[in-house]
Amino acid sequence: MTDYVDPAMVDAINQTQKATMAPQVVLTGADGQAIHAVAASAALAIQDAVDALRHSTAIATTASGIALTQFLASGDPRYLEALGQAQAMVSEAVSHLGAVGEAASKIVQEFPSG
Repeated sequence: MTDYVDPAMVDAINQTQKATMAPQVVLTGADGQAIHAVAASAALAIQDAVDALRHSTAIATTASGIALTQFLASGDPRYLEALGQAQAMVSEAVSHLGAVGEAASKIVQEFPSG
C-alpha cells in the first residue's frame, strides 16, 4: 500500500470542510436551529392552551347538563348558578388561549434570527 492520496481528493475534502464547518456557516446553522426550537416551543404552548380549552369546554358542558337536570328535577334555582360558572370557566379558557397565542407570536417574532 502506498501513502499517496490524490490531490483532487484532498482538495474536495478541504472545500467540503470549509463549506460546512466555517464559523459563519456554523453560526447560521445554530441560529436556524434556535429559531426552530423557539417556534416549536411556542407551537406546543398553543397546543396546550387549545387542549385546556377543549377540556374546560367538556367539563363545563357536563356540569351544565348535570345542573340543568338537577334544576328540572328539583326546581331549586341554586343549580342555575352553576350554568353561569360553567360559562365563565369556558370564557376564561378562551382568554387564556388568546393570551398564550399572542405571547407565543410575540416571542417568535422578537427572537433574534441572525
